[in-house]
Formats: sequence, C-alpha cells, structure tokens
Amino acid sequence: MANYTGESDFILVGIFSQSNHPALLCVVIFVVFLMALTGNAVLILLIHFDAHLHTPMYFFISQLSLMDVMYISITVPKMLIDQIMGISNISAPECGMQMFLYVTLAGSECFLLATMAYDRYMAICHPLHYPVLMNHRLCLLLASGCWFLGSVDGFMLTPITMTFPFCRSREIHHFFCEVPAVMKLSCSDTSLYETVMYLCCVLMLLIPVTVISSSYYFILLTIHRMNLAEGQKKAFATCSSHMTVVILFYGAAKDMIVSVFYTILTPGLNPLIYSLRNKNVMGALKKMLNSSLIPHKS
Repeated sequence: MANYTGESDFILVGIFSQSNHPALLCVVIFVVFLMALTGNAVLILLIHFDAHLHTPMYFFISQLSLMDVMYISITVPKMLIDQIMGISNISAPECGMQMFLYVTLAGSECFLLATMAYDRYMAICHPLHYPVLMNHRLCLLLASGCWFLGSVDGFMLTPITMTFPFCRSREIHHFFCEVPAVMKLSCSDTSLYETVMYLCCVLMLLIPVTVISSSYYFILLTIHRMNLAEGQKKAFATCSSHMTVVILFYGAAKDMIVSVFYTILTPGLNPLIYSLRNKNVMGALKKMLNSSLIPHKS
C-alpha cells in the first residue's frame, strides 16, 4: 500500500536510493533542517524585536531568512517523511505546488540578493543620502518587488510545465519537483519551450548579477579611495557576509547532488554567516538570552 501510486502520480527517486547509508543520511538532513529553521527563525525574531537592527540592511536579511525558511520547508519535510514511511509518490497537484513555490522563492532570492547589494552600495558610496534614499517605504517596495518578480517566474513556468503530456516513465530523478527534471518525462516536443525557459532563466539571473557586479565594483572603488584603515575594514566587514551568501547561492550547479547543498545546506549557513561575523546581531542575541535567563523582579 505504501508504494501504491495513482495514474497521475509522479515517483520521486530522491537521494536516499543512491546512498549506502540512507538512515544516517536521513538523520543528518533532519539535523541540518532543524538548524536551518532555528537559525533563521532566531534571526527574524532578533531583527523584529531589537530596535538597533531596524535598518534597511537587517530588514533585507530578515526577508532572506524568511525565504530560506520557506525554501527548505517545501522540499525537506516531505522527503524525510516519505523516506520514513516508505513512500515515493507525489500527486500532480502537489508536484505543481512544490514546483511553483520553489521557482518563486529561487527567483525572489535572486532579486533580493541584488537589492541587498544595491543597499550596501548606497550605504558605502552615498552615506550622507542613505537614510533619506533608503527609507522604510522604499525598502518595502523593493522587497515586494522581489517577491512579485519571483512569483511571475513561478506563474510562467509551472502551468506550462505541468500541462505537457507525460507518457514515459513517471520517475522524477530528483528529490523534489524541479522544472528540468519533470520536463524530461514529457513525450511531446519541448525544445521550443526549453529554449524560452532557459532564456527567461538567463534574463532572471543576468539582471541581478549585473546589479550585484556593478554595486560591488563601485563599492570597491569607494573603499580604495578611503584614507582611514578603520573605514576600509568596516566597509569590507559589511560586504563580506553578503558576498559569501551570493557565492553560495550562484555557485551551486543544477544537478541533484549539488542541489542538496543548494536547497538544504545554504539556508542553514546563511544565518551563521550573518550572525557570527556581525557584532550587532551577536549583541542582540546576548541581550535576548540575558533577558530570558535573568528572572524579572516583581
């Protein structure tokens, strides 16, 4: 009964079938999942409750953490439950929803990383105008724009992919419903759609990468012109965390094994990158821990 699949169901081959120790791998992924959820949730709470962190940079970091929580939650829980229950099927509606959320979040994160690079450019290259130009309203508009552009990508790719006829094997050689993996199952000619899809993906990547590259080009020029070593050190410190996250995000290839790193490990690493090297975040965390450990006097 556990392995029964309906005619319209897909079968997720997953990563456990390729592992010599699936039980150990399951435990490791579960631990990483908990760490990612906890780290990002704590970061969101710190930014929300600590007044010192109510700045554009931390607002965008909280948006990144929210995306990471959603990102890891749409793939890992089902993967772990299926492994424990001995189930490998996923219905077409579930597959479509998972695909839409994944594509939306991936697109949104691309644009958010570009927005964060622009924010650092404004803070370092135009410090006097920064508080006025990067006001709360503009930050909300930029964040909303990132979510909207990501959802456009999701609404564009998901319905077309899921309406193709699937008359071959319904085994998806991935641990979730990713567009290219599902496309391989179609028995119709998808060459035109694949060309359009990859052009859209290139465009979705090219715009953020151009913004990130341009922002950091001007940031490096500004840092080079700084006379004070302390100013240079502070500027590098504020940018290094973001650049590390950008490299992790764009450095992952699109195959199943590396997608594990891209989808599962990266959301767990992001809060560590932004907290361990950030005095303000660590200060807020210590403050929160002290306030919860020290009993309040009546």
